Amino acid sequence: MLKQKAKLVATFLYLTDITLLSLAFFLSFFIREQYFSGTFGHIVPLQQSGWLLYVILPVWSTLLFYFKTYESQRTKTLVAEALKITGISLIGTLILMSFVFSFKAEYISRLFIGIFGGIAWIMLLLERCTLRLWARHVRRRGFNSRNIIIIGTGRRAREIKDLIDQHKEWGLHLIGFVTEQAEIRLKKIKDVPVIGSVEELPQMLEEYVIDELVFAISRKGLEGLEEIFLQCEEQGIRTRVAVNFFPHMVAKVHLDEFQGVPLLTFTTTPHNEFLLMSKRLFDLVISTILMFFLLPIMGVSALAIKLTSKGPVFFKQTRVGLNGRHFTLYKFRSMCQDAIKRKHEVVHLNEMDGPAFKMGKDPRMTPIGSFLRRMSLDEIPQLYNVLIGNMSIVGPRPPLPEEVKQYKRWHRRRLSMKPGLTCLWQVGGRNKINDFKKWMELDLRYIDNWSLKLDFQIFLKTILVVIAGRGAS
Repeated sequence: MLKQKAKLVATFLYLTDITLLSLAFFLSFFIREQYFSGTFGHIVPLQQSGWLLYVILPVWSTLLFYFKTYESQRTKTLVAEALKITGISLIGTLILMSFVFSFKAEYISRLFIGIFGGIAWIMLLLERCTLRLWARHVRRRGFNSRNIIIIGTGRRAREIKDLIDQHKEWGLHLIGFVTEQAEIRLKKIKDVPVIGSVEELPQMLEEYVIDELVFAISRKGLEGLEEIFLQCEEQGIRTRVAVNFFPHMVAKVHLDEFQGVPLLTFTTTPHNEFLLMSKRLFDLVISTILMFFLLPIMGVSALAIKLTSKGPVFFKQTRVGLNGRHFTLYKFRSMCQDAIKRKHEVVHLNEMDGPAFKMGKDPRMTPIGSFLRRMSLDEIPQLYNVLIGNMSIVGPRPPLPEEVKQYKRWHRRRLSMKPGLTCLWQVGGRNKINDFKKWMELDLRYIDNWSLKLDFQIFLKTILVVIAGRGAS
């Protein structure tokens, strides 16, 4: 019954999406013709461009299903769903642009496609927000609730109970707790009754109206419960397992699959494909815009380097990237031509403890190089590294291979995310932070707390740091 209701809701939502996308198509045509024909000329008639709707609907449908927007969003945040719809709209619009360009349909207005992408995004977003807020209101009033039982009485079971209490909008009604062992005699846990033991679960499935079972018990306790899982499967009751196999691990847990084979995955790095794709899109957009606007500065810098010192304009160096991959990093040369050969002359002046080498006034620096380094202009060519995917705009700075060889085991986790042009260390003081351990801790804090919002904040702070001239000295 519940599965049928879920399918019915998903079908209704999909049909509503298709209707809104079709409406957005015709509305975009009207807006483009009505308000922009005087500036950009008249758009071709609908009879000639209407075929584009037969491209739009399959593309958006594929994206909406691929990003699982028709699965239950009961416990997902509104912000997460809004970000998902935003990404779908951006990707769909780019695919549509590419399609028109590939088939040389020059008579299709690019402005029309842009207007459609914006209106489709607004409509889908308003639809999802309206439905989400309405559903939360209904659930808070006690309707459309799901009855659950928590198997377990330990810390994790109590944490789940607290979460349910904190999120009334989820519409979850906790019937009670079930103990792992019959000899454990508890009447209540946090005002919720203990309704029996694991041995009594088969009878409970018949006695109570249960929508979900949540197992918050030990690994050993799960071993003998295969029959319970099969019974739940036969009766259409959803089962969830609160994973706490290795309680001291920092890694987050999520479920993957290889061709239908379920895999429990432990990872300390972000794994949300949509958010990572959004990060890559952010990298491409920002690096392209920056390279375009900084082109005159790049030209002047290259000319100044060439006229004031011997050697190539660009400095190329092997660095360590994602999970230990080696790549070639590009910078404007800020030191004399034989700087690497002369490193032994200044190695005793290292101001950074640990494997990294950092020093304030390096005698190998050229006069123009010192200015470029102070204003961070020497790092502009790394935008090319961002464009080709070796680096990101924000991420831990890429180390040298010889530095990585000296890393302690916990240091290597900073390699689990793509290196970046800027990071917490740079906006927090750069060379003023001489404690290598502190540097590593800042990078790991970034990885553990990564979000698109954090990337954007670091990017904005970097701009202020560069404008203030607080670059590497």
